[in-house]
Amino acid sequence: MCLAVPGRVLDIEDRDGTRMASVDFGGVVKDVCLEYLPDLQVGEYAIVHVGFALQRLDEESARQTLALFADLGLLVEEFGDPWEQAAGGRNTEDGQL
Repeated sequence: MCLAVPGRVLDIEDRDGTRMASVDFGGVVKDVCLEYLPDLQVGEYAIVHVGFALQRLDEESARQTLALFADLGLLVEEFGDPWEQAAGGRNTEDGQL
Protein backbone atom coordinates (compact mmCIF):
# COMPACT_ATOMS: atom_id res chain seq x y z
CA MET A 1 0.00 0.00 0.00
CA CYS A 2 1.20 3.50 -0.72
CA LEU A 3 -0.16 6.21 1.57
CA ALA A 4 -0.22 9.97 1.50
CA VAL A 5 1.36 10.70 4.88
CA PRO A 6 1.66 13.99 6.79
CA GLY A 7 5.17 15.10 7.63
CA ARG A 8 6.95 18.08 9.17
CA VAL A 9 9.57 19.96 7.14
CA LEU A 10 12.93 19.94 8.94
CA ASP A 11 15.06 21.76 6.37
CA ILE A 12 14.90 22.95 2.79
CA GLU A 13 17.58 23.15 0.13
CA ASP A 14 17.99 23.54 -3.61
CA ARG A 15 19.32 20.39 -5.30
CA ASP A 16 20.21 20.89 -8.94
CA GLY A 17 17.42 23.42 -9.40
CA THR A 18 14.80 21.40 -7.49
CA ARG A 19 13.44 22.55 -4.12
CA MET A 20 13.85 19.60 -1.72
CA ALA A 21 13.27 19.08 1.99
CA SER A 22 14.06 16.63 4.74
CA VAL A 23 10.66 15.70 6.19
CA ASP A 24 9.94 13.92 9.48
CA PHE A 25 7.13 11.36 9.41
CA GLY A 26 6.76 10.58 13.10
CA GLY A 27 10.41 9.60 13.53
CA VAL A 28 11.29 8.54 9.99
CA VAL A 29 13.02 11.22 7.91
CA LYS A 30 12.81 11.15 4.11
CA ASP A 31 13.75 13.47 1.25
CA VAL A 32 10.71 15.13 -0.36
CA CYS A 33 10.28 17.29 -3.44
CA LEU A 34 8.58 20.66 -2.73
CA GLU A 35 7.99 21.76 -6.32
CA TYR A 36 4.19 21.51 -5.94
CA LEU A 37 4.29 23.65 -2.75
CA PRO A 38 6.98 26.26 -3.48
CA ASP A 39 6.07 28.45 -0.48
CA LEU A 40 6.18 25.65 2.15
CA GLN A 41 8.51 26.62 5.02
CA VAL A 42 10.58 24.83 7.67
CA GLY A 43 8.33 23.73 10.55
CA GLU A 44 5.19 23.44 8.43
CA TYR A 45 3.38 20.18 7.70
CA ALA A 46 2.40 18.74 4.35
CA ILE A 47 0.72 15.66 2.97
CA VAL A 48 3.37 13.68 1.06
CA HIS A 49 2.76 10.99 -1.54
CA VAL A 50 5.52 9.10 -3.40
CA GLY A 51 8.12 11.69 -2.45
CA PHE A 52 6.14 14.82 -3.36
CA ALA A 53 4.60 17.32 -0.94
CA LEU A 54 1.07 17.80 -2.27
CA GLN A 55 -0.87 19.86 0.27
CA ARG A 56 -0.16 22.01 3.33
CA LEU A 57 -1.66 20.67 6.57
CA ASP A 58 -2.13 22.20 10.01
CA GLU A 59 -0.09 20.72 12.87
CA GLU A 60 -3.03 19.29 14.83
CA SER A 61 -4.43 17.44 11.81
CA ALA A 62 -0.97 16.10 11.00
CA ARG A 63 -0.41 14.84 14.55
CA GLN A 64 -3.83 13.19 14.70
CA THR A 65 -3.30 11.47 11.35
CA LEU A 66 0.20 10.26 12.28
CA ALA A 67 -1.13 8.89 15.59
CA LEU A 68 -3.94 7.07 13.81
CA PHE A 69 -1.57 5.63 11.18
CA ALA A 70 0.81 4.51 13.95
CA ASP A 71 -2.02 2.84 15.90
CA LEU A 72 -3.07 0.98 12.76
CA GLY A 73 0.50 -0.08 12.01
CA LEU A 74 0.47 1.76 8.69
CA LEU A 75 3.63 3.76 9.35
CA VAL A 76 5.68 0.61 9.88
CA GLU A 77 4.07 -0.91 6.79
CA GLU A 78 4.90 2.18 4.73
CA PHE A 79 8.36 3.08 6.11
CA GLY A 80 9.58 0.02 7.99
CA ASP A 81 10.54 -0.09 11.64
CA PRO A 82 12.83 2.90 12.39
CA TRP A 83 14.31 1.12 15.43
CA GLU A 84 15.21 -1.89 13.31
CA GLN A 85 16.69 0.40 10.66
CA ALA A 86 18.73 2.27 13.30
CA ALA A 87 20.08 -1.07 14.57
CA GLY A 88 21.47 -1.78 11.12
CA GLY A 89 18.59 -3.80 9.71
CA ARG A 90 18.85 -6.57 12.30
CA ASN A 91 16.01 -9.08 11.92
CA THR A 92 14.64 -9.48 15.45
CA GLU A 93 12.85 -12.75 14.66
CA ASP A 94 15.89 -14.82 13.72
CA GLY A 95 18.76 -12.60 14.94
CA GLN A 96 20.17 -12.24 11.41
CA LEU A 97 21.47 -9.09 9.83
